Amino acid sequence: MTSRDRLAHNILDRRHAMGISQEELAHRAGISRGYMGRVENSKFSATLDLLDKIARALEIDPMLLLEKR
Repeated sequence: MTSRDRLAHNILDRRHAMGISQEELAHRAGISRGYMGRVENSKFSATLDLLDKIARALEIDPMLLLEKR
């Protein structure tokens, strides 16, 4: 599994655990829903700045988004 795939799975799992939509997460992170979808589907890589925004929106430490399971 690549880091991009791991990030995508961890975002998706945390978002589902919080019970929020992809659109809501994108809004909280200040990005478009389309871009959020591409990150969640491993189509786009996330910059460190974007990783921070998504982690804040998910209310977790950014490093948890890259954690192996």
